[in-house]
Amino acid sequence: MFSVILAVCGTVLFVACKLNANHSSKFDTVEQYIPQAPDYNDPSMWIIEDGDPEGTGADVFYVVSTWEEDWTTEDGRICHYADVWNPTHQEHMGDGEMKKVAKYMSPGNRFYAPLYRHATIETFMSLNDDTIHARTRLAMDDVCAAFDHFQTQRDKTRPLIIAGFSQGGLAVVELLKHISDETYSQLAAAYVLGYKVTPEDTLQTKHIKAAQGETDTGVTICYNTVKDVKYVQPVIAASCIGINPVNWRTDSTPAILHDSITVTLSPEHHVLVVSGYSGSEYPAYKDFINVGDIHSCEPWLYSECLQKNIKVRGREWRRTH
Repeated sequence: MFSVILAVCGTVLFVACKLNANHSSKFDTVEQYIPQAPDYNDPSMWIIEDGDPEGTGADVFYVVSTWEEDWTTEDGRICHYADVWNPTHQEHMGDGEMKKVAKYMSPGNRFYAPLYRHATIETFMSLNDDTIHARTRLAMDDVCAAFDHFQTQRDKTRPLIIAGFSQGGLAVVELLKHISDETYSQLAAAYVLGYKVTPEDTLQTKHIKAAQGETDTGVTICYNTVKDVKYVQPVIAASCIGINPVNWRTDSTPAILHDSITVTLSPEHHVLVVSGYSGSEYPAYKDFINVGDIHSCEPWLYSECLQKNIKVRGREWRRTH
């Protein structure tokens, strides 16, 4: 089980491609299996929680992180994607993360989280951004399709929140590139939890506007957590923006969380440096994550801060629209 990685938007069903001569693997040479695409008209493709019976909150679109490793079909084909029709994969995504996040994001809001063919963890362990973006195009197509379906169904007079963890954070960045200006006007905030926003991302869309405080709207909140800046994992956390979700500052003013944890933003590296917290409940995974960084904590350690802030930005969006 991984409470770990990421999500995104593109289009390919590739079978034998040489993405990078220096990063070739069995992904490039073995016949691949592409799982059946999701049908977002099917309720089983969604985790939905309506915590807003009075209709005064926000609509939250949440993208789950990476939960699968590479796997092989009975006839020997390798698969680099989650299978949304596989009950075990459904359970990993839904019970493992989506329902748990819904517990703190849905109160006062309407929460929607789609299953999608997320890329497996091995994609990110390539440590190569070009490989990651190429291999996650299928996953991102699914996320964009799910979001477009969600948009056609929802009441657009309500504030929009987009959030995602790890591969899901990557999906948030890609969705900000995908949405129209009209949809962007509905955005109260986008939360990139445990992934990066790059300078290239900001050049590709005007919809990424770094949050500067607790109440600004139409903004992107991005953070990654480490014990020391030397532990920044570049393919995940080398971001050009960052904010402290405890005190909502972009400088190095420290904040105290849960009475004992000090959370300080490094303005130079745009990451959160924590002390008084070991993150020991998140063991290292193949020397890739949770090794000095505390990647797996991102949706959980700050859950109370996120729950409150979603409500704050949703109310502020309503006040100004």
